[in-house]
Amino acid sequence: MFNPTPLNLPNYPFKITQKDGLVFIFDEIRKKRLVLTPEEWVRQHFIRFLIDERGFPSALLQIEGGLSLNQTRKRSDILVYNKLGEKIMVIECKAPSVAITQATFDQAARYNSVYKTGWLVVTNGLNHYYAKIDHANGKFLFVEELPSYKEL
Repeated sequence: MFNPTPLNLPNYPFKITQKDGLVFIFDEIRKKRLVLTPEEWVRQHFIRFLIDERGFPSALLQIEGGLSLNQTRKRSDILVYNKLGEKIMVIECKAPSVAITQATFDQAARYNSVYKTGWLVVTNGLNHYYAKIDHANGKFLFVEELPSYKEL
């Protein structure tokens, strides 16, 4: 059985079930049960954090969306849109046991080279990094706290 790591995020009442020796978590956005891995544990917590704590509309979140990068199919963990349908934030989630390194940021930045969002977020559930991207000057500005949806 999956023994979830306590995260540096609020606790949420997830629907967790078990079948055939596997543990599942219900994804409210995709409306389906998913195998509960450490990375999925972080992703589901961060989705709830966006919705419940920062006021992001659930309808504007795309989970594990596909993208093409250097002729390879990839999946971004969370992609956020504004009400005009424009991509505004890409979020890369890692398992709590995975340290956030330059390679993690590089991966998220590669995804964002396709999306060109104004925000980049990387989290392992324990540490969260929020960066506002200045595409014109090729710079990142790290901020301590993720703004609410209305502040973006």
